[in-house]
Amino acid sequence: MSQQTEDILQQFKDCIPLLEVLTDENRQAIIMLLAQNKSGLNVNTITSHINLSRPAISHHLKVLKQSGFIKSAKKGVENYYVLTVRKPLEQLKSLITAIEDECTGPQ
Repeated sequence: MSQQTEDILQQFKDCIPLLEVLTDENRQAIIMLLAQNKSGLNVNTITSHINLSRPAISHHLKVLKQSGFIKSAKKGVENYYVLTVRKPLEQLKSLITAIEDECTGPQ
């Protein structure tokens, strides 16, 4: 196996947690909600838009935060969540580019 192939397989492995995060429809809904509210939302506001309990929303926010899709900032006594997809998207784009380069390669 070439070094390039091994590198791509490693990129796949590195992206698995990011892809797993995106498989959940509730997390997709949270990402889209935050994308539409750039200044950030608190848990109560997110819960009012998504038909899940507050603890369930908090769990999904934790998963999204750990994977780098969102970050939180404290405003007063509440955490406000904002979308920060740059790092995970760069990782996924890098994987896609590597695969494209490998598939098209020198003609």
